[in-house]
Amino acid sequence: MGGDAHEKGEEKGMQALVYLGKENMEYRELDDPRPGPGEAVVRVAACGICGSDMHGYHGYDPRRIPPMIMGHEFAGVVETGPMTGKRVTVNPLLTCGRCNACISGAPQLCEEQRNIGLPPHAGAFADKVVVREANLVPIPDEMDFVTAALSEPVAVAYHAVRIATRLSDRPLSARRIAVLGGGAIGLATALVALSQGARQVFLGETNANRRATARSANGDIVAYEPGGADEPAIASVDLVFDAVGAQATREAAFRMTRRGGTIVHLGLLPGGDGVDVRRLTLAEIAFVGSYCYSTIDFRETVALLASGGLGPLNWVETRKMSDGAAAFAALDRGLADAAKLVLVN
Repeated sequence: MGGDAHEKGEEKGMQALVYLGKENMEYRELDDPRPGPGEAVVRVAACGICGSDMHGYHGYDPRRIPPMIMGHEFAGVVETGPMTGKRVTVNPLLTCGRCNACISGAPQLCEEQRNIGLPPHAGAFADKVVVREANLVPIPDEMDFVTAALSEPVAVAYHAVRIATRLSDRPLSARRIAVLGGGAIGLATALVALSQGARQVFLGETNANRRATARSANGDIVAYEPGGADEPAIASVDLVFDAVGAQATREAAFRMTRRGGTIVHLGLLPGGDGVDVRRLTLAEIAFVGSYCYSTIDFRETVALLASGGLGPLNWVETRKMSDGAAAFAALDRGLADAAKLVLVN
């Protein structure tokens, strides 16, 4: 994570949002990070708050050992090495680079896969962060850093849609599609599906403000309240994306998927309750997991975002990195209506 804050009178280091324990974040001064061989320092311009960061904030992730810097959805400018001065976003997956998965372009399946933002690799809720040069992905000059910081979460959605497309010989335009969860991953999944040819996407979300956000993001998203009066109409669906991964959403997915349909599971909540194995068998439902993204997925997602292919990004809210502790607290209390909150330097 870098060293302790400099003593008074010494040259100042960088500022960082440091996780100190359950629901405890502090913006403080730390030593500047130093790159090793094959690494570069990136000056962070924007970094999104992921659901996994919130999971750590609540003290649920034993891998996040305080004090530490979280954050893996980011973009900025390279300050050292051969790419100095380049505007980049960063693929945060750290893999061996030697196994069959890595060589075939599927690093998300590497047995040694680790992440920036998990010890011992400091994350990007800071002025600067050290990353592997191989993980730097250049962005167009006209692409703003907040949009570029969305590359990582949108790539998760992009990968899920690609998996769903591969599992059927019917185009998305001919399939009835639902997404469960209106957070960043769920909404991005709906938007990616629409960008790939889907005509309409039903989106189930319990938060009324997020339902409104989803509707404003794209008029072809039909946002509904799970368990509400509209849910019975969301039946006989060809393809369901579960972007929550809770018992209730898995039960809903099996309830609404037609015979011969597909469920793509993106959620990472613990447990497996709600999987109806009998219906899975009798109805020949394909139930498949989707994790992170391939190398190609990530780069194609950058291009999609740069082209404006997801429409207006009015579902994104920005706050200052220095106000990051308050931003985490707002998300924790359900006071942020935006699907994605991005901290900026």
